Amino acid sequence: MAEKTDAQVMIGGKTYTLSGYESEEYLHKVADYLNSKIDELNADAEFGKLPVDMRHLLLNLNIADDYFKAVARNEELQGIIDKKENDLYDIKHELVAAQMKLQSAEKKKKSSPK
Repeated sequence: MAEKTDAQVMIGGKTYTLSGYESEEYLHKVADYLNSKIDELNADAEFGKLPVDMRHLLLNLNIADDYFKAVARNEELQGIIDKKENDLYDIKHELVAAQMKLQSAEKKKKSSPK
């Protein structure tokens, strides 16, 4: 089992200790992502006027949106990979069939009287 990692990170101007079985670099990456989402929302002047619970909800919705878009993109890419693997299988099958035909034709040629 991996060793537990602790990392001091700054999120939204406050220091937190994140713990997990991921690397410290990864935990900082998560904090950076959260900070970028917070900064993105804070860029809208109207966002700051909203109650704190509404700001938290919007932050959560933005993160969930990113997550679902990433999952959909992953599924799309997996579909492309699956299709390419199927195409590759078909091409290999066609190659083997062509090689067998070639071998058969070469045998016929060798065995036919000249």
